[in-house]
Amino acid sequence: MLLKIEHEGVTGYGEASMVPYMGESYESATHFLSLIDWTQIRYPFNFQEIIAYLDSLTPGQPAIKAAIDIALNDIHGKISHQPCYSIYGAEPKNMPLTSYTVGIDTPEVIREKLKDAAAFRVIKVKLGRDNDKELIHTIRSVTNLPLYVDANQGWTDRKQAIDMVYWLHDQGVLLIEQPMDKDNLDGNAWLTERSPIPILADEAVQRLADMDKLKGAYHGINVKLMKSCGMYEGHQMILKARSFGMKVLIGCMSETSIATLAGIALAPLCDWADLDGPWLTTNNPFDTPMLKDGRYVLNDLPGLGLTGVKEGLF
Repeated sequence: MLLKIEHEGVTGYGEASMVPYMGESYESATHFLSLIDWTQIRYPFNFQEIIAYLDSLTPGQPAIKAAIDIALNDIHGKISHQPCYSIYGAEPKNMPLTSYTVGIDTPEVIREKLKDAAAFRVIKVKLGRDNDKELIHTIRSVTNLPLYVDANQGWTDRKQAIDMVYWLHDQGVLLIEQPMDKDNLDGNAWLTERSPIPILADEAVQRLADMDKLKGAYHGINVKLMKSCGMYEGHQMILKARSFGMKVLIGCMSETSIATLAGIALAPLCDWADLDGPWLTTNNPFDTPMLKDGRYVLNDLPGLGLTGVKEGLF
């Protein structure tokens, strides 16, 4: 769902990518927007108060709240004549590589998907089934690029999991997201203590309030703006992770250039990035952010820096 907000003659663009497992829909997002008293949202924006106000209207629904937050950040940047990344103190020179995601599929389909990853320098692979090694062998038959792994809570046995971790380490895997069930704190902590690869919380961490219980149980977290209600709280999660000595991956759902640019603005504050939405979205209606040697190149336009907005789209 794409969102346009007009404030004092300035237009901001936001996006809600509502994946089914989060329980949001176009109908729920539309209803949420109808609840908002926009006179409560005034410039200069106090994002902490704005998120608290949105949370007071209804619990959950982080994606539509993220769309509002992203649009307001876009407006703030345009009014103050600053790119969003400058507002959040992100240095373009610190932009990490971003990965290209290959889902669970047949070897033939995986080989075809890898042909679309020519612009990327890291591949992310979804694991968590009984053919994990086959998938890795298939990828390795095509490319020797470094790998990120998302196990999608698919590992249940600690001994088998740690054996797989060491095998993946030998295969050039740089990180593993959510190896065991999000509610299995002890199991994930056990792996973290023994793993030669950083173990990251994904489904186990949605918002800032989830952070305290994760300290010591993971090496790092995956921040996704569609979970964190947008850029402000996503940034707060990055800061808190750093205070815990944890690493940070900034990830995405299936997103167009709007939400991707919001993630890119925070990416230089993170260790890794997985912001491949526009390359995996067949109907991205905007210009795709520039990618050079596997890293995004930030422009100096105020706000998000979104280009390619067509008349009549919103």
